[in-house]
Amino acid sequence: MDQQGLELYGKAQRMAATDEVFRKEMLADPVSALEKLSDKKFPVGTKIKVIEQDPAYEATIVIPRFVGNEIDISELDNVAGGAVLVVPSTLVMTIVFVG
Repeated sequence: MDQQGLELYGKAQRMAATDEVFRKEMLADPVSALEKLSDKKFPVGTKIKVIEQDPAYEATIVIPRFVGNEIDISELDNVAGGAVLVVPSTLVMTIVFVG
């Protein structure tokens, strides 16, 4: 994730923890919420999944898609990147770019 992506990610995390209207929008339509927050359009067809942290669990872990034997483990960094932030009682958002 580039610097702009990290900044948007951090801003979205902070707002989702403190702004109930933004939080609800992130859960209902994350692409639209992030486009408004960044004043930028995402490519058509962009899908983002937002998961709300469940207070019954200490952590939420998002695992990458299964690639099986498609690639060598040493090549994994070349095809996927992302970030996960786990903070109790907030949203957990993972943005993964594959390409």
